[in-house]
Amino acid sequence: MNVHFIAIGGSAMHNLAIALHNKGYQVTGSDDEIFEPSKSRLNAKGLLPESYGWFPEKINTNLDAIVLGMHAKADNPELLKAQELGLKIYSYPEFLYEQSKNKTRVVIGGSHGKTTITSMILHVMHYHNRDVDYMVGAQLEGFDVMVKLTETNDFMVLEGDEYLSSPIDRRPKFHLYKPNIALLSGIAWDHINVFPTYDNYVEQFRIFVDSIVSGGSITYNEEDPEVKRVVEASANPIRKLSYHTPEYTVDNGQTLLETPEGPLPIEVFGKHNLNNLAGAKWICQHMGIDEDDFYEAIATFKGASKRLEKIAESKSSVAYKDFAHSPSKVEATTNAVKEQYGNRTVVACLELHTYSSLNAEFLKEYKGALDAADVAVVFYSPHAVEIKKLKEVTHEQIANAFERDDLIIYTNPDDFKNFLFSQNFDNKALLLMSSGNYGGLDFNEVKNLIK
Repeated sequence: MNVHFIAIGGSAMHNLAIALHNKGYQVTGSDDEIFEPSKSRLNAKGLLPESYGWFPEKINTNLDAIVLGMHAKADNPELLKAQELGLKIYSYPEFLYEQSKNKTRVVIGGSHGKTTITSMILHVMHYHNRDVDYMVGAQLEGFDVMVKLTETNDFMVLEGDEYLSSPIDRRPKFHLYKPNIALLSGIAWDHINVFPTYDNYVEQFRIFVDSIVSGGSITYNEEDPEVKRVVEASANPIRKLSYHTPEYTVDNGQTLLETPEGPLPIEVFGKHNLNNLAGAKWICQHMGIDEDDFYEAIATFKGASKRLEKIAESKSSVAYKDFAHSPSKVEATTNAVKEQYGNRTVVACLELHTYSSLNAEFLKEYKGALDAADVAVVFYSPHAVEIKKLKEVTHEQIANAFERDDLIIYTNPDDFKNFLFSQNFDNKALLLMSSGNYGGLDFNEVKNLIK
């Protein structure tokens, strides 16, 4: 097949392009800007466009398919040419479904935890030499690609994102996968630029549960009241299987999972991650891995990239970075670090970076999110607020939203960096939560703080 990618440089798109190239497809693509690591990864496969921009002359009737990325606009010149020629245009999730429609599709959905659960499942499969097709939203240790497609594997494991499919397909991605086996980890309002009300957001998960193929199954987190309501109210003729957080203890900075064979030391920590582990266990069992084999494999799972990722450690201090930005993720991550390091001072730094987190109306959702931290810091860039064309966010609004009198707030990257580098981190745990970089913070420099 000849496939052309419009906006090939995206984190998801370039991984799919590489997966198709590895499968033997003829792949071309365009983009108006491509950043690392996409740039070098595409270049290594000979897929990097010769020049940036949109070139309608690349679009012709020899192409079997167009894959359209979210970064492109609806008036993109290449898209308009493809529509004019009547070519088949797929969104990213549509194309993944086409590649997996003859396989057993395993889809992991939820506002939080889906990358970690997908990663856990893939780690266990890899550990036991079970080859599966997959798409996951983070770089995993032991995996050189984030998308793998074959003609032969029986299973396709998909991280089911609720964000939109493409500029011309406004359906959430996870509505298009039609799972045989599904998991739902949690529902907490997010992406308010697309789902302006809580009810509208929850409705997307109802549609997801109803999209599971007849006779399939949904494994769901019974500790999340909204998940429980959505799943149990569905009239879809599927099996409904609940899970909950397993018993565990924390001993001197080591989490021990209770198993039928006794306490098992594991690398990940925090109640939310133990809950994720319970969901992953059930999905692996649906895929033919028995409980003992799951425990053996999961003991070596270190976590997905940027999900409670340890960046530095000494005898008396430790530093983590985490992708957490939504209120539920911030709260779960902060609680996890405090529980793991109860005898240390936890310094939690949150960058408000996404559209939702910088929205004055949404800020109140962060109430209590940093309560577990001994020192709580919020950084945001007024320039980022301007770029996103949002109303101005003030110090006072942030302080009121978090309801914490001792909250430290920075808007200048240098001031934040000076604060960080003036701290003595002896007997402390540093947690950096952001989907950005605090206006240019070098995380390698942060490692030097931990001595």
